[in-house]
Amino acid sequence: MATSRPRLALGLPVGESLYKADEQHRILELARAADDAGIDTLVQSDHVIMGERHDRYPWGRFPFPNGSPWLEPLTLLSVIAGATARVRLSTGILIAGLRRPTLLAKQAATLDALSGGRLELGVGTGWQPEEYETLDLDFDNRAQLLDDTITACRALWAPGPATVDLPTVRFEKIWCDPKPAQPNGPAILFSGPLTKRNLRRITELGDGWIPIMGETAENVATGAAAIRAAWAAAGRGDATPRVRHTLPLVRGDDGALDLDRTLAGAPALAETGATEVSVAISAFLSDSAEAVAWVTDLGQRWEKLWS
Repeated sequence: MATSRPRLALGLPVGESLYKADEQHRILELARAADDAGIDTLVQSDHVIMGERHDRYPWGRFPFPNGSPWLEPLTLLSVIAGATARVRLSTGILIAGLRRPTLLAKQAATLDALSGGRLELGVGTGWQPEEYETLDLDFDNRAQLLDDTITACRALWAPGPATVDLPTVRFEKIWCDPKPAQPNGPAILFSGPLTKRNLRRITELGDGWIPIMGETAENVATGAAAIRAAWAAAGRGDATPRVRHTLPLVRGDDGALDLDRTLAGAPALAETGATEVSVAISAFLSDSAEAVAWVTDLGQRWEKLWS
């Protein structure tokens, strides 16, 4: 049986990895090019603030010095929505627990409605205590904050008034309108290792999973199978979990990153259960003047891979 073609997601540049602080607005050029090139999804990551303790970063050396601009994801995606027609708009990941649930539900529903149902939310807990502490939130309670925030958003996106009584948020007979364009609200993908708690989230509250950075194909396959089994046990057996994972970067014979060889890994990753593969433009490009041409070329190479 032929491998199903996954979606292609483009990780937008953060900090000054592609655009200098005074040219961040040019990311709209990149977004329009991606829309025209047939890229399926644009993904923006999140940090509300940055502390000094970069040594806490779990994945090695943190590549962005303090002073790097971090565009707020929902604001950026709202601007991109108005500049594009079809590309999906996603966070990857949004530290959802930093946002109060009623406000996050309102912002997401508004963006989804105005974009014609193009929003999805990749969410997680983040890794910086400072982001929670500056908002008077308990970093050690971040898992509960994530659970309660998404539970409340789901309730607020449903028809009629919402009532929730959770450890970190309570309200009764609250109306939050407009409702999202997508029934049940934007798709929600939970990030991180597939712990028992995360598997429960994905099963009860989510539409899919974003494996932790650097997760092996074997573990993605095992995790995707575990989600399918959990969904079947919960009565969701007909649904296909969304799984978005980053394509492993592959170098050519000259030692430089090779885009074609990297994209060629997509079918194998799809066989593990990944329904969407992502590449970050800043891994391949550092000259902002070449961004539009690079994205256009990416779309052509992607189509050629599947032709």
